Amino acid sequence: MSLYNPDTIAAIATPPGEGGVGIVRISGPDVWRIADKLFRPMDKAPVSGRDHGTFAYGKVVEAGGGEIDTGLALVMRAPRSYTCEDVVEIQGHGGAVGMRRILRRALEAGARMAEPGEFTKRAFLNGRIDLLQAEGIFDLIRARSDRAASAALEQMEGKLSREFDAIYEAFLEVAANLETTLDFVEDELPDDVFSGIARLMDTTFVSLDELLDTWDEGRLLREGARVVILGRPNAGKSTLLNALLGFNRAIVSSTAGTTRDTIEEGFVLDGIPLRIIDTAGLRETDCEIEAEGIRRAEAHSEEAHLSLYLLDASQPLHEEDRSRLEKLVPERSVIILNKVDQGRRIARLPNPESRTVEASLISGTGISELKQAMAETLEQGADLQAPPHAVISERHRHLLIEAHLEAKQARAFLSENVEENAVLAAEHLRSALEFLGQVTGRAYHEELLDNIFSRFCIGK
Repeated sequence: MSLYNPDTIAAIATPPGEGGVGIVRISGPDVWRIADKLFRPMDKAPVSGRDHGTFAYGKVVEAGGGEIDTGLALVMRAPRSYTCEDVVEIQGHGGAVGMRRILRRALEAGARMAEPGEFTKRAFLNGRIDLLQAEGIFDLIRARSDRAASAALEQMEGKLSREFDAIYEAFLEVAANLETTLDFVEDELPDDVFSGIARLMDTTFVSLDELLDTWDEGRLLREGARVVILGRPNAGKSTLLNALLGFNRAIVSSTAGTTRDTIEEGFVLDGIPLRIIDTAGLRETDCEIEAEGIRRAEAHSEEAHLSLYLLDASQPLHEEDRSRLEKLVPERSVIILNKVDQGRRIARLPNPESRTVEASLISGTGISELKQAMAETLEQGADLQAPPHAVISERHRHLLIEAHLEAKQARAFLSENVEENAVLAAEHLRSALEFLGQVTGRAYHEELLDNIFSRFCIGK
């Protein structure tokens, strides 16, 4: 995408499929001429002559006058629209065919098909929102839990932008003060000028670190977590999946090897969207199909954020279980001692530092304790017990780290031979500001915008 194209654009703004209402959005300098061509209000007053924020009821018509649909035209005049441009939204009856016909008529009347995210891109380029708020819109659309939606809404409303702006302004002040010193002879500077600059930088580092600390939470909310269920045949893996989901998703049988392939389902725990994967029982087998299921189980285990390893506690610890338990990463695993209602014959585990839960899954005992252990393991490094709040993404984290490194270099130059190193410190601060500016969009380039807005749907 080019940085800005003044064409009038149009796109379907509602999801595909059947629905009560469907919307075609049109934005740009030629919107009134296009709207008057395709929409005929019942009261005969043209769309182009109506006030901002008003609706017109009428018909969407073909070039020859034939009727396409009946509905509403919503008028939004610049700069009080989503894009800060003149905008008309045609609201018709929901349905793929009807929406396509209205969109086709808008394109025939002179609009251009919008590119992915182009409406939001125009909102950014026209100064209505910054890049952080644009990404908040994307996160809100893609949110898979209430907590993720609340965090995205706070970002969309500017909470994270204000935090980044405060850091940017602080570094800008440091850079300005530092560059001012370059115009003075050493003897003319106050004794405490460089120490004051250093104190301001140290205070700003605290804010930088606090923002970086939100990344783990942001990763969980945006990406979710992959949770894999492992264990030998008949340990209770499918029973566990059903118990977590609250319905019978997997077949439960006393016959060993019932689960041959992986079974995946979505689940939300403490506001974290999870993808839970039930796997084939881990054992030596001559069956090619079962062996492939075991291979897939091991592959999922390597990629998982959390492994739930089930043991039949009513039986002595099997050597195959022992060898696999020794390979588990304690920070990414929970061990479930199942069937304890039949007696516990496993006294010690080879990795006592892992979280362990006793359960009788067939009766539901231990499920709440297991969910708590899962949440505590996943939430390491993230404060998911605090109220929902805007959190940084991987893009923000990368730029923050780069800015932090540059600012640290500047701070190091101010620690010794400060008068001689002031120029070098100022250069590093300018680089830090460049990285911070790319977070909110104070500094941007075409590749950056393409990377962000190309992920959006076409109607947004």
